[in-house]
Amino acid sequence: MMEVKTIKADEVKTKLANGETLFLIDVRENEEVREGMIPEAVHIRMGDIPGHLDQFNKETEYIIICKAGGRSHRVCEYLTAHGYKAVNMVGGMDDWNGETKPKQ
Repeated sequence: MMEVKTIKADEVKTKLANGETLFLIDVRENEEVREGMIPEAVHIRMGDIPGHLDQFNKETEYIIICKAGGRSHRVCEYLTAHGYKAVNMVGGMDDWNGETKPKQ
């Protein structure tokens, strides 16, 4: 398995609280994000990532989020293999205890 950088949910929450600009990508399915996602996150389903690579910048580090950390790990491997900087939020939304908003 490819080595993937990781970050914990509470570290993401702290960075956001400190005003850091983070690029969060939630790769869960539509019905999952309707229950709530991190307000700063952008929703791109895991299966749609390959078709959206033109929206990514190779100079930007992206934090990838799913429910528990498995799908986001695979997306990180994919993005890294294509020359992008991706960090897996380990534990996913299961470990998130910050604010959420329903996806419109």
